[in-house]
Amino acid sequence: MARGLAWLAAGWSPILILLAFWEEFARTGLVTPFMLPSLSSVLERITNDAASGELLINAVLTLYRALAGFLIAAAGGIVLGLLIARLPFIRWFFDPIISVAFPMPKIAFLPIFILWFGFFDVSKIWMVVFSTIFPVVTGTAVGIQGVEREILWSARSLGTSERQLLWQIMLPAALPQILTGLQVALPLALIVTIVTEMSMGGYGIGGSMLQASRFADSRGVFAGIVVTAVIGYVLVKGMALARRRLLIWHQEAVEPTTA
Repeated sequence: MARGLAWLAAGWSPILILLAFWEEFARTGLVTPFMLPSLSSVLERITNDAASGELLINAVLTLYRALAGFLIAAAGGIVLGLLIARLPFIRWFFDPIISVAFPMPKIAFLPIFILWFGFFDVSKIWMVVFSTIFPVVTGTAVGIQGVEREILWSARSLGTSERQLLWQIMLPAALPQILTGLQVALPLALIVTIVTEMSMGGYGIGGSMLQASRFADSRGVFAGIVVTAVIGYVLVKGMALARRRLLIWHQEAVEPTTA
């Protein structure tokens, strides 16, 4: 137990050092509290927001939008990636579209989504879907196409149907690449949600940060940053844990990992 605690402290030491530096630097007087409020004052603000219920409302709304968009993108991206990998016509049609759209800054399409869906949750969720579906599609397509042909030939020679081939061989073999795409998409969903909330206003962590900046509330802005960092960390670690559980049979499960 002592060794485990020591490794845990060593792993968190850079973050603790950064937080300590933040607190001490804010107290030196080299910067004003408006430019950089102390960590203790930011944590006090978070505590007050939690006590009033405002933090819970904003966090739940942000998580709802991010996870709803992520789940839609995950389901649609896996299906589309599978079709791209299996059907030449689908690959011919979508491959150039994905090649052009993937590197584009998706936030540039936000005015279009506002025009189509309004200022409420629908536009924010679909903005998340549009921004996060591309890594899922790419990971799925690459994973399916990377399945060894010898395995497929052997399975077909033994009388395996196409449906069994898909569910019992191809998808399990492509699962590491699919999960990699999902691991990229999940934090991206949170980022896009925060950005859209900051652009459109209303409730949510991004909306509260926008409102705080309008009233020159520096502590409110930094409180939103800290809360976002904590939520993002929990989501990333949760996804890494799910990956280890789902890939317990895979070679990477026995390799050292820092996740």
